[in-house]
Amino acid sequence: MTQTTQNTFQSSIGGYTITADAHPLSAWFVLALRLMMGVAFTWAGVEKLVAPFDAGGYLTNVAATNGNPLAGMFAWMGTTPWFVDFVNVAVPWGELLIGLGLIFGVMTRLAAFFGAFMMLMFYFGNWSIEHGVINGDFAYMLVFLAVAAFGAGRILGLDRYIEQYEVGGEPLIEKYPRLDYVLG
Repeated sequence: MTQTTQNTFQSSIGGYTITADAHPLSAWFVLALRLMMGVAFTWAGVEKLVAPFDAGGYLTNVAATNGNPLAGMFAWMGTTPWFVDFVNVAVPWGELLIGLGLIFGVMTRLAAFFGAFMMLMFYFGNWSIEHGVINGDFAYMLVFLAVAAFGAGRILGLDRYIEQYEVGGEPLIEKYPRLDYVLG
């Protein structure tokens, strides 16, 4: 293993600053998280595209009996035909595109954001707090957020090369710095 200097992370929110040093092996674990979620979401998307998928029953029935704080919203979503049609397309294609984006490290932050959003919706859709408020859906949401925060697309991903692509003699990410919210 090649030992390099440790990365220092620092962030300030609301007047509080935290600082931490990451171990050099951290990059491998961030890569592993990105690939794990990429494969999981690609697989889930392909399964829903190959087999019949209809979100209507899930949306209508899942939240009605488990004390879900968003039960009314899920009932509305499940009984609104245009929304069910939208979800029937958005979920399988969203899972597939999020998964492929993570596997190849392309628009990784955007993919991770939408993955976290989907997991938040699954968290409330699958509401179950008899073992506490933290479940697998919540944990996966945090994994997506960590993938985005660590710029995991720059670790053996195509985002590293896309960011450096020159436009008018200037790297893309320098010419358009807001792309940092999508790439990385």
